Amino acid sequence: MINEQIRDREVRVISDSGEQLGIMSARDAMKLAREAGLDLVKIAPTARPPVCKIIDYGKYRYEMARKEKEARKKQKVIEIKEIRLSPNIDTNDLNTKVNSARKFLEKGDKVKVTLRFRGREMSHMNESKHVLDDFAESLKDLATVEKPAKLEGRSLSIILAEKR
Repeated sequence: MINEQIRDREVRVISDSGEQLGIMSARDAMKLAREAGLDLVKIAPTARPPVCKIIDYGKYRYEMARKEKEARKKQKVIEIKEIRLSPNIDTNDLNTKVNSARKFLEKGDKVKVTLRFRGREMSHMNESKHVLDDFAESLKDLATVEKPAKLEGRSLSIILAEKR
């Protein structure tokens, strides 16, 4: 809220140099802002009384947008890559999948390893859990199990994340 949009009776006012001017009516604060050729901007609306600052609003908006953009630039998006396995996978195929998971983890992504069951394989789910355990064991030097094995419909899955 800026200038005439501020409808509070009393506000705590801070000058453009950062010095506290105290609590005064919103009208008096507006008068001070106009004399300085600046805007009265409500900074902390939830405080009692609300805090308003006498600043150049256009410059303030520009600074906020710049800070937001800078924060977004430093943010890292972590993707979850999925690797699908079947219960009767051979060791060489498993090693190939482990190598691709290793690449994903080194790039900083998380890896969701899914063991999919089809048809008659559903009745042997308990015997197939060792495939996921072997997968996690072969990557224990690089990754930790973030989410342990969980049954979701026809698939059993774990999530691996890079060690910190």
